[in-house]
Amino acid sequence: MSFFAPRYMAEPVDPHALDADPPARSDTQTGVLFINLGTPDAPTPAAIRRYLAEFLSDPRVIEIPQPVWQVILRLFVLTRRPRALQPRYQDIWWEEGSPLLVASRWQAEGVEQELARRGIQIKAALGMRYGNPSIASAMDSLRDAGCDRILVVPLYPQYAASTTATAVDKVNEYAKRRRNQPELRFVKRYPDDPGYIASLVESIHAHWREHGKPERLLLSFHGIPRITVEKGDTYHRDCMDTVRALRQALGEDGGLVHYSFQSRFGAQEWLKPYTEPTLRQWAKEGVKKVDAMCPGFLADCLETLEEIQVECRDAFVEEGGDTLRYIPCLNGNPTWISSLADIVERNLWK
Repeated sequence: MSFFAPRYMAEPVDPHALDADPPARSDTQTGVLFINLGTPDAPTPAAIRRYLAEFLSDPRVIEIPQPVWQVILRLFVLTRRPRALQPRYQDIWWEEGSPLLVASRWQAEGVEQELARRGIQIKAALGMRYGNPSIASAMDSLRDAGCDRILVVPLYPQYAASTTATAVDKVNEYAKRRRNQPELRFVKRYPDDPGYIASLVESIHAHWREHGKPERLLLSFHGIPRITVEKGDTYHRDCMDTVRALRQALGEDGGLVHYSFQSRFGAQEWLKPYTEPTLRQWAKEGVKKVDAMCPGFLADCLETLEEIQVECRDAFVEEGGDTLRYIPCLNGNPTWISSLADIVERNLWK
């Protein structure tokens, strides 16, 4: 060998070098994240205040300049509203907890069990857009379970920016902070899904078999400001799709169906007709028996159990009506659990 030939020496070992043959990937699961609006943790002024502070600070919910709104919110709304709402929440609270939280859990757990019966293994989690369990905690639980694909299913049949879109925002905000992001898929709306409509019809027929038919059936949807629809929100159209589908599914009884919008907040014009004024006017016109249901809510909550079942009933009777009967939300209805599982199955990765 030449005296001048280079010497070849082994490279020093880098203790920080990555293994060229890393461990095999672990099996991944598919997760399904169900999202509902949210609820206070307890029927107390302090818990209600925390919930309202988060809910009403969302710019998708209150679409006025935030610096102005935050002054109103902090100085007027949060100093008075929680204590006024406390007895109302107390009256509707179930032994197991918040009706909205309990019934939403029934749905999430029921879908996981139903799909397992079909031989489809998924991991379900429930997150609330405001309050607990948070969307972040639900996403953490799916990540810890090894879910690399997550289907997001808002528990809102009708799309609105103030419900579905803000839930999507929150999921994407979570993913934005993660280096290893999950694959995400979203269900946007299902206002006239055949299984959803069939579940509503089943509830109506069961109620009528027990109590008889009313003179009118009022479908009361949560309202939104009219200007949001004028700006492009599809919520009103989705609600009308539900109304049309229910009328058609009820056949000759479809003529009993009317619709309205409830829970107006603030001074601006919201979607009309408004629920309570509609009921008052009907009573003045001589209508005596009305059934009311809230198809936009999949789980009972303050807006259904207190606003409709108590406040609107009292207003109807006050003006001369005899009976306003509330038909509960789908909650843990087995037909609805199966139909929701159908929606999930159709949207899963094949």
